[in-house]
Amino acid sequence: MGNILSGLVLVNNTDIWIKYGAYLTEKKKGGRDNMKAILRASKVKEHIAVNIREENGRKYPTALTVVNDEREVSLYFALVADNTADWWRKYREFIQFLKQGSNGWLDVKFPTLGITLRMFYLDCSDVEPLSDLWNEGKTKKASRFKVKFKEPNPIL
Repeated sequence: MGNILSGLVLVNNTDIWIKYGAYLTEKKKGGRDNMKAILRASKVKEHIAVNIREENGRKYPTALTVVNDEREVSLYFALVADNTADWWRKYREFIQFLKQGSNGWLDVKFPTLGITLRMFYLDCSDVEPLSDLWNEGKTKKASRFKVKFKEPNPIL
């Protein structure tokens, strides 16, 4: 699984699979929520209008300047480790890494799409265990969670 997931997502030039055992996943089999979130176009900023009481409707400038508004991007991640202690360490370090970034900023690069999103961390959902995280056993430990980011100057 390592070679397949390596290099798919780089955050501040860090391969999250190699360093944290983290990768993008979907909530449901065959889902495309991550792709839709990455490629969703942002809203445009509201145009200023004048509302004159004695006239119908509103007056807008002859030439409208179209500029993007900020957007939120929510991505599903999975994290895999060999044992419970390793999972807990990787999870803490990964979330801390996303919160801190480089002066708070995260350059999230998707090489296969040829795009980089400049964002910062906002929030993380509850962890959804994909295996038994409490019992050591001999099985790998895995979980899924959704992280919300803000892209202040969207590329789309």
